[in-house]
Amino acid sequence: MLSFVVPAHDEAPRLPATLEALHAAAVACGVPYEIVVVDDASRDGTADVARACGAHVVRVEHRHIAATRNAGARAAGGPVLVFVDADTLVPPGTVAAALAAVGDGAVGGGGRVRFEGGRPLRHRIALAAGLALVRLTRIAPGCFLFCTREAFVATGGFDERWYAGEDVAMSRALAKVGRFVLLREPVWTSARKLETFSPGEHLVLLGRLALRGRRVLRSREHLRLWYERREKE
Repeated sequence: MLSFVVPAHDEAPRLPATLEALHAAAVACGVPYEIVVVDDASRDGTADVARACGAHVVRVEHRHIAATRNAGARAAGGPVLVFVDADTLVPPGTVAAALAAVGDGAVGGGGRVRFEGGRPLRHRIALAAGLALVRLTRIAPGCFLFCTREAFVATGGFDERWYAGEDVAMSRALAKVGRFVLLREPVWTSARKLETFSPGEHLVLLGRLALRGRRVLRSREHLRLWYERREKE
């Protein structure tokens, strides 16, 4: 069985499209599957929406993305885990490519990331540079990351020392366990962080990372881009 794990905090508006795409992809691939939505301290109707869309819901109060992903993995029953963000659309071809990679011996991987909607030029430049760096360093962004359960257990799961960058740590951990692949097939995700946080706020975070290094990612204190809710979302 294929297990989709979807962490979600106040994602009621975006969740239906994400879950509908996962249902369609699994059906098109002809594989048994489940969808586990990990409702992390939501204040909206995230859980009700998830259940209405045929997902199993796990409620946690972490507000910690690594711990939330791990909770979903513990609740899931399949030998292949696919972690998908609640604002990400995964086409059937990408799920099929992930299953083929695992069948060919890969322990995990990710896909190409594409951003939905039109973007101002400055956003397109920033996103293109970021995605090029991700591909160059062979990192699977957390919006779509898959692995075998065996490999997940071997790595110890997502490293809960990190409040952000847990996808980087997991990608590197999986690559030490076995073959880690980056698919050519895409997923479509939201660039809402560029819309709801100003360029200045992004620069402040980059400055803190430059001055203090990755230890900035070990606390929510400086991670407003991930943990502060903005009404525009």
